Amino acid sequence: MNVSIRRTTGSEFALLTPRLVDIYIDAMDYHPSIRESRIQSWKRDLVKPGFTSVIAVTPDDVVGVAYGFLGSPEHWWDRQLRRGMREQGVPEETRDALHSGYFEVAEIHVRPGRQGNGLGRRLISELLWNAPAPRALLSTPEVDGEANGAFGLYRSLGFADVLRQFRYPGDDRPFAVLGRELPLD
Repeated sequence: MNVSIRRTTGSEFALLTPRLVDIYIDAMDYHPSIRESRIQSWKRDLVKPGFTSVIAVTPDDVVGVAYGFLGSPEHWWDRQLRRGMREQGVPEETRDALHSGYFEVAEIHVRPGRQGNGLGRRLISELLWNAPAPRALLSTPEVDGEANGAFGLYRSLGFADVLRQFRYPGDDRPFAVLGRELPLD
């Protein structure tokens, strides 16, 4: 089936947020009880500087989403990143370089039945096209041997380790934080 990737306006993203969060819950295998809090969180992200969102759509449905914004010390994720780098002994000059400007890939998800067909690559490529920062950072759940489609995608796009085995408050799983210089090749 034909799937197109397109950018959304802020208003369209706000209207679609419940459907987009459902994709996220399915893709990440989270409990549906987090749905309302995630909807509110995603809507708050709309006002962050550099907010950009893209969706994958068929004639009948939305099947994927990616969004992000400029990283900032005022954001929760940035504070977690700084904490993790301190705890893992990342040299100060490396920390400073990462924080001199980055685009946070906050979310990228494809409906489970649609994964493995290149939609994630198309979503992240469109999201990062002309991103307003010199580098992109993202996080993904750790997987033994990096044996899943997400790690394969990120590695094929040149994302390298920033942090490994990092734990966010409220999630028992370890995560990897990955980054790369922009633009994408």
